[in-house]
Amino acid sequence: MQYGFYLDTDRCVGCETCVVACKSWNNLEPKVTAVPGTKGPRWRRVTSIESGSYAAGNVNIVKVSLSCMHCAKPACMAVCPTGAISKRAKDGIVVVDQSKCIGCRYCFFACPFGAPQYGEDGTMQKCNLCVERVEQGKQPACVASCPAKALHAGPVEELAKLAS
Repeated sequence: MQYGFYLDTDRCVGCETCVVACKSWNNLEPKVTAVPGTKGPRWRRVTSIESGSYAAGNVNIVKVSLSCMHCAKPACMAVCPTGAISKRAKDGIVVVDQSKCIGCRYCFFACPFGAPQYGEDGTMQKCNLCVERVEQGKQPACVASCPAKALHAGPVEELAKLAS
């Protein structure tokens, strides 16, 4: 079985409640950093995708909530020289053992989604799909907090039904 996320972009309003819930649940409070404007590690982020033309009057803006995709074949895991990144056999959730991470950032460059983040200690951290909540039969904090009910998590076979 493979767990993952599904976002209904027709429902997402870009409120970033999912981002706040993720930071709160995982104790990722914003930190003052050397780079102005940065907000500490962001395991989930909301971005905008624009299409169309202002001149033609057909502009479309879609809000997209992104985090680790818990890939079927994680590029981050394939390049990790220490084996710090693994995929749980029972649900496919990709997790990081920070005690094994050497902060080489190979995973950062390999991930097409920009999921790996680095804490003050220099080790990689990322969305773990709130694995402790999932094990208790609960939804990840980001999903549970979404006021528009746009974000879903679970077995990808079930999530695929939502997309059709």
